Formats: sequence, C-alpha cells, structure tokens
Amino acid sequence: MLSSLGRRVSRHRLIVLLAWALLVVVGGALAGDVFDRTVSVADAPAGSESLGASERLDALDPEGEIVTAVVRGADFFSPTLRDSATAVMSSIRAVPGVAEATDAYTAGGAIGDDGRSSLVVVELARGLTGDEAVATASAVSGLLKGIAAPEVLVGGPLLAEEAFVDRATADAALGESVAILVLVVLLTVALGSLRIALVPVVAALAAIAPTLAILGLLARVVDVNEFAVNVVTILGLGLAVDYSLLVVLRLREERAADPAVPLDDLIARTVSGAGRAVLVSGLAVTVALLGILVLGDPLLSGMALGGAVVVVVVTLAGLTLVPAALSLLHRALPSAGARTWARPWGGRTAREGVLARSTRLAQRRPGLVSVAAAALLMLLAAPVASLALDDSDIRSLPADAEERRAYEATTTGFTGIGIEPVTVVLDGSIQDAAVTGVLDRIAALPEVADADVVQQLPPEVTAVAFTPTGDSATGPAAQSLVEAVRELDSPVPLEVTGPAAFLIDTRDHLASRLPWALAIVAAASFALLFALTRSVVVPVKSLVLAGLTVASTLGVLTAIFGWGWGAPLLGFEPTGALDVTTPLLIGLLAFGLTMDYEVFLLARITERWRSRDLLVDPRSANAEAVRHGITRTGPVVTLAAAAICLVFLGFAFGELVAMKEIGVGMIVAVVLDVTVVRGLLLPAVMTLLGRANWWPGTRPAVPAPTAPLPTLETASR
Repeated sequence: MLSSLGRRVSRHRLIVLLAWALLVVVGGALAGDVFDRTVSVADAPAGSESLGASERLDALDPEGEIVTAVVRGADFFSPTLRDSATAVMSSIRAVPGVAEATDAYTAGGAIGDDGRSSLVVVELARGLTGDEAVATASAVSGLLKGIAAPEVLVGGPLLAEEAFVDRATADAALGESVAILVLVVLLTVALGSLRIALVPVVAALAAIAPTLAILGLLARVVDVNEFAVNVVTILGLGLAVDYSLLVVLRLREERAADPAVPLDDLIARTVSGAGRAVLVSGLAVTVALLGILVLGDPLLSGMALGGAVVVVVVTLAGLTLVPAALSLLHRALPSAGARTWARPWGGRTAREGVLARSTRLAQRRPGLVSVAAAALLMLLAAPVASLALDDSDIRSLPADAEERRAYEATTTGFTGIGIEPVTVVLDGSIQDAAVTGVLDRIAALPEVADADVVQQLPPEVTAVAFTPTGDSATGPAAQSLVEAVRELDSPVPLEVTGPAAFLIDTRDHLASRLPWALAIVAAASFALLFALTRSVVVPVKSLVLAGLTVASTLGVLTAIFGWGWGAPLLGFEPTGALDVTTPLLIGLLAFGLTMDYEVFLLARITERWRSRDLLVDPRSANAEAVRHGITRTGPVVTLAAAAICLVFLGFAFGELVAMKEIGVGMIVAVVLDVTVVRGLLLPAVMTLLGRANWWPGTRPAVPAPTAPLPTLETASR
C-alpha cells in the first residue's frame, strides 16, 4: 500500500504539491480565527468543590475584573502628589467600563506601612467581554501612570494573566524563529544542500497552517487555550523534521543501492521503507497526546487536541508532501559523505555515527552496559521522590515584571493585605452558634494568620477568608489549612475555595485519572509496536525503556527547578516545586517522542531480522539486525534529536518559569533517550534477549540447505 502511494505521489507530484499549496493558503487565511477563539481555562476541574464554591460566591456577589496599583516613592502627604492623584482618579472614574475606584486620597483607600505609598483598586464593570476588559484595564493603567509619583506599579489578576500570555507568545515566537534559522543551517551542513534542507522546514510550515485553521474550527465547539497554539508549532516543527529526515535519508540509501532505478520506483521504495515508520510513529505520538484528554484537565486538553491534530497533518505531509518535493529535487540530494559547497570537508572516508559506535560498545558487554545504563537512569530518577507540585502563579513571571512587582508591593507593604486567602463558605448565618463554632475551630488552626468575613452576602450564607501562614497562597501551610478544614466534622455544610484549594483539587483530579490515561496509552502503544514487529517482548521492552526515560527526565527536572540546581544558569528563582501540569505534559510528550525514535529504530531492525539468512544462528542474526538497524537509522535519530532540541532551546531560555520547565524537560528527555537509552540500553538488552526478542513471531520455513549448516561457533564469527 505504501509503495503504491509513493509511486502515485511521484507520478502526480505537481498535483500533490499544488494541493498542499492550496491547503496552506486556505489554512493560513483561516488560521487567525483560532487566536480570536482561544479562552482562558478554569482554575480547577469542572465539578470540583473549589470551583463550585468560587462560582457560587461570584453569583452571590458578582465582581468585575480588578486593576491594582501601588503609588510609592514620595511622601504621601505631598501636595503635588495629592493633587495629581486626585485628578487622575477623577479621570479613571469617567472611563467607560470602570465600575468603582478606591484610592487613599479620594475614597479612603489603604496607606502603606512606610507612609510613602498608597494602594489604588479599580473594579471594572461586570459583563465586559475579554477584549473589552483588557482594553479598559489598559486605559486605566495608562492613566495611573500619569500620577506624579516616582514609581507607579500597576497589576492585578487580569493584567498578570495577559502578561503571562504575552510573554509566552513572545518566547515561543522568538524561540521558533531562531530555531528555524539554526535548523536550516544545521540541515544544510548535514545534508549538503540548501534546497534539501528547506524541505523539512517547508513541510513543518505546510502542516502548521492548516492545523491552526482546524483548531480554529474546533474552538467553536470545545474550549481551546492559548498554549495549544504553542504546542502545535513546537510539535509541528519537531516532527516534520523527524519524518522528513527519515524519508530523505532513506531516499539517499535506496538510490545508492540501485543508481539505475527509475524515479517512480525509487520514490516507491523510499515511501515503502520509511513510510511505515512514519505512519506508526505518527500514530504512537497521537495516542500519547490523546491520552492527555483522559485526564480531563482543561489546560492540558487544549494542548493535547492541538498536538494530536498537528501530528496527523505532519504524518500526512511526511507520506505525501515530502516524497513529492523530493521527486522534484532528488538530484540536489548529495550522496552520503559527498563534498559540496555546504560540506567542503566531504569526500573523506565515512565515519561511524555516534549511535553506531555506542551500539558496538553495548554489544561487546551487553550485561555490564545494561546494568550500568539502567542504574544511571534510576539514579537520575531518584529526585522524583521529593517532587512537589504547585500552580504557576505570579512567581512564574520574571522578577522584574511590573505585574509581579505590583503584587509583591501590595502583599508586603500594607497591613491587613496579604496573600490570597483560603475562603470557607458555610450554609448558615454568622449569627448561628453552629456556624460560629466551626469558624472558631478553623481560626484556632496553626496555619491561620488572619481572618476576614466576606461582606455583602445573603444572610443565610457565611464566607470567611482565612489568610494562611507562609509567603505563598499555594504553599505547604495553605494546602495544610485546606486539608484541615475539609477534615473537620462540621454540623453545617461547608466548602473550601481559593488558590490552595484549586491546586489540591486539580492535583487529586489528575491523580485519579492518571492510571486510566497510562493504561490507554500503554495498551495502544503496545498494539502499534506489536503490529510493527509481531513480537510481544519488543513492545514490553519499549514501554519499560520509555518509562525509564520519563522517570529520569522528571528526576532531573525536580533537581533543576525543585531544588534550584539550574537557577543561576537558566535565570529563575526556584519555588521548590514544579507546575502541577508540567510532569504530566512532559511525561506524555517525552513518551511520544521516545516512541517516535523507538519506532524509527525498530522498523529498520525488524526489516533486517525478517530478511535474515535463515541458516545463520538466530542469536547472531538478532545481534546483526540490531546493529544494522541502529547504524542505518542512527544518523536520522541523531540529527532529528539535535533539531528538536534546538526547537525547545528557545523555551528553556525564555522568561517564564513554566515554559522553561517544558523546554528543559524536553531537551533532557531527548538527550537521555538518544544517548543512554537508544545508544546503550536498547542494543544491550536486545542483544541479551537474542531470539527471544521476536517471540512469538512465526519463523519462516527454512529452505533445504545446499551446504552443511554452520555451527554456533562459526556463525558467531
């Protein structure tokens, strides 16, 4: 089937290229719709106690978006400052969309503990759309900057969220732009031709444009968040390079094996050989991403949806667009090691690749290498035991971000204003002895620093905001407070909400769904690998190796971001925890990419094993198939790994800690997988298993020998 597809693509290459060009034009025209339809995700899973209580309070006492400002640096009683602030506040109250404004000069607002600062709180009108709220907040911010004070720090939840999204988008755009330029240089040098090097990049762009258009259509019926776009561009670029390189290098190999073969047959052989790996790999990565949907997390679901769509489109591009382009440009593809303008040192004796050399080492001492490599991965995975999870709050922004500085100035400079509280909602009047009894028990808990009754609620409902001890709204003290309140034996119905409750509910929800997600991903991956290899042992081995890669990656991430080992190099302030969604997102993305490389190697190893000389001892034939498959596919895996690391490098050195975690995590996963797992552990384990790798595969009939069968000793030489 794939051979026939390759032949048709070659014969009708112009039609295929025109069809993709049309798809890109239409996709590009519709792609902007996704940016208009992305939505912010809820703070906690649907149906959770914390989200329900928060929505209940919002319904009982609706409140618009809040803009805050800290005016500081001058004597509060300065006439100039007083007159300026009074005039500005008058202008702010006249802005359409402003519901209420409180300040220390005209409306009894808070004065800073140092006597040289004051707090401004502006509430926007309820019912504003997202764009209207942002526009109004921006107008308010501009007016606040006009106050005649040495420093005016403007922030608030809405502006902080916008700053987070803007910086994430800027980091992604910069990282991807640099990655594309470096990729073109890297691929030009590695492949020896600029035109051939552009094929993977063009394939990526051709896949991303229609994917964004499809995502825009899906956003009409399901919630899609802004970060889904980042996942689309990352995976689209990375996997397009992977699949394109697999096809390009297989074409070069097939042409070298039979230089006289007609072009259509050459493309057919190429797609038949590389297409199976592309197809199975695309399915494996898609399955890993769809496993995220099982978790039911609104943030992860949008990313998984976009990622799954782009993987499908990239797989189609690898099977059609790339072969069609190569059928036109095949003469521009230099032979392996040939000297070209981009590779002037070519023409020398070809050297073995890194994976080929490490494979020879692993096969000489398979037992020792297996134990040593597995021990190294488990050592790297050890820090996972101390993994702590937290939400990406304001601390994820850079220390110099105005929104973060405004928050820190507010929570540390004004008595009675601290971190976000743990809010307890009770059914009953505060005059009720049962209600006050529960509140007294909560106030006596050691994790409580302060308490304030929430005003303007109906008399039959009581809500109290308890400020936790510590310096974080989601820190250990805040989480302990939530758990302690929920464990109370309360005579009246009670619900807990707030950032710490959101975190706990999200964490518990994900933990309850994780086994199902893992089971579905593992079962589907096993089925795909079984279809590829007709073996039970090889898929089990692959899943175990992928698990080791993921565990060691998360261990390294815990040491870098949880323990702060990488803070000086990467430029961030460690909080002692990873974002609650990071381990799952990186785990499933890393699993998908490791299965990607596994499929590349296994497809070639299986192909060699099935074409083995049946007169050769199976153990020797197995070892040779492993060596052949890794030697032939090693350059693809190595170059693809280098390319995708470049894509993630921009995220690793971006400004947002949450994006750093993803960038560093994926780089660590790819490097460990390609070096330790694919280069050492895989060949060592498969060499040790020998013929057992292929159980229960049916053995082809052995032809009648025309010469004496070789002994084990002679066959192994």
